[in-house]
Amino acid sequence: MVLTRFQARAFYDRFGKKQDTQAFYEDTALDDMIAHAAFEQAEKVFEFGCGTGRFASRLLAKHLSPFASYLGIDLSQTMIAIAAKRVLPYKERAKVTQSDGSMHFPLPDHSVDRIVSTYVLDLLPETDVRQAICEASRVLIPNGKFCLVSLTQGVTFASRIFIALWSAVFRLRPSLVGGCRPILLNSFFDQRNWSVDYRNV
Repeated sequence: MVLTRFQARAFYDRFGKKQDTQAFYEDTALDDMIAHAAFEQAEKVFEFGCGTGRFASRLLAKHLSPFASYLGIDLSQTMIAIAAKRVLPYKERAKVTQSDGSMHFPLPDHSVDRIVSTYVLDLLPETDVRQAICEASRVLIPNGKFCLVSLTQGVTFASRIFIALWSAVFRLRPSLVGGCRPILLNSFFDQRNWSVDYRNV
C-alpha cells in the first residue's frame, strides 16, 4: 500500500532536511543519467519532484546552458523551502514551487525539452505513474527526453537480497522506507509512443 498524498507530504515535511543524506547511494544513478541526457542541449527543463533542489543546483551550475530555464515542483513545503534557497543564485531562470500533489504538470503543451524525475515515481500509485507519463507526453516537445531514476528490482545476488528486504519493510510499514518501493519503469510505457534512448540498472 503506497502512502497517500497527505501521508507523503507529512513524511517529507518531517524528513526533508535529512533528504540529502541519501546522496551516497543516489548519486551514482544521477551521474549516469546526466552522462546520457544531453542536458547541455536543453533549453527548458522541468523537474517533477525536485526535493531539496540538490539536483537542480547541480544542473544549473554545471550542465545547463546559461540561457536554459528550469522549473521544479514538489509536494513538500520543507523541501521547496530548501530548494528555493539552492536555486536563488539562478533566480532569473530557475523557479521552484509547491505542488498540490496532482499529476497535472503546470506547463503548456509541448513546451519543455527535458523532464526529470528522480526517486519519485516509485512513491506513486500505479494510476498516478501512468498519469504522470501522459502529462510528460503532453508537455514534451517532439524528440524531448523524459529522464527518470527510480528504485527497481535487483540484478545481482546482493542487490536482490537488499531489494527483498526493502520490499518486506515496505509491505510492513511503507513510511519506514519513505514510501518507496521497487518498480519496473518500462512496464508503464507504451512502446508505440515512447522509445528508450538509454537504460541502465
